[in-house]
Amino acid sequence: HALAWGVAAAGAAQFVWLIVSCHRAEFPLRLRAPKLTPGVKRLLILMLPGAIGAGVVQINLLIDVVIASLLPSGSVSFLYYADRVNQLPLGVIGVAVSIALLPLLSRQLRAGDEDEATGSLNRALEFALLLTIPAAAALMIIPYPVIAVLFERGAFGPTETGATAAALAAYALGLPAYVLIKVLGPGFFAREDTVTPVKIAAGCVVINLVLNLLLMGPFAHVGIALATAISAWINAALLVFMLRRRGHFRSDSRLRKAIPRMLFASAAMAAAVGFTMENLAGYAAADPVQRMIALVVVIAIGLAAFAAAALLFGAARREDIKRMLDRSAR
Repeated sequence: HALAWGVAAAGAAQFVWLIVSCHRAEFPLRLRAPKLTPGVKRLLILMLPGAIGAGVVQINLLIDVVIASLLPSGSVSFLYYADRVNQLPLGVIGVAVSIALLPLLSRQLRAGDEDEATGSLNRALEFALLLTIPAAAALMIIPYPVIAVLFERGAFGPTETGATAAALAAYALGLPAYVLIKVLGPGFFAREDTVTPVKIAAGCVVINLVLNLLLMGPFAHVGIALATAISAWINAALLVFMLRRRGHFRSDSRLRKAIPRMLFASAAMAAAVGFTMENLAGYAAADPVQRMIALVVVIAIGLAAFAAAALLFGAARREDIKRMLDRSAR
């Protein structure tokens, strides 16, 4: 009950914070009788597909839960805990980049500068992939220690940790795709097209359902997580395809060169993380404090290894690495 009340209190605090911020920005909010002006009508028309799209996401989650309930006891919980961890980088990276990108693209498109808008989308994709590819690699390499540190206590024992870690590794396979969907969305929204992303998302719900049914047999709850990851990649690929087809996006040479370099740097980081974790296995299996210290050490070495490899392979510029490390330190 205390946790539930805490969530409600945090929501209220966020609401008050937004009101204060609007006031400081000289944008006071006043209660007024609503008027259905042409602008409001246009807003409602554009919002409707977005609202349906948000519902599609919830339908997808509901389908996953219903199918997982057909599996052995604990499957729903394993997926839930794994998804909570997977949502962290998605919320921090994907939502932040998409929120910053939408007004920028809107301004550039209103000014008729299509090339600038394309360049902004390329840089947003590059930045998002720079963060999510190594994050996905790390979660696939060390899902067990992450879950153990976060959840293994009380009735949540090693068996539950192993089952949840397997689901997390499967979810992590689609982490870059989840973020790409968030980043590619503004490419449509800035052009007042809220319908296309919803149609694609709805189609991917069907794909996810089919994959769930195909994979739940051989892989149990992990198959459901894997189906979600695969459908996310299909979603992202279709968004890119539609943007390219309409002439709204083309990858520049910098992005095309950066992606394979990011993969090499992430592979080097994964090797360093795996080697370190293997040598700290005794600490990782010890008491909770030692386990947490071991995980912090592994993450620190992973960050350093990725930064060095990214600079060596040319996956990122020095200022990009410094910015990423500064954010991690904060």
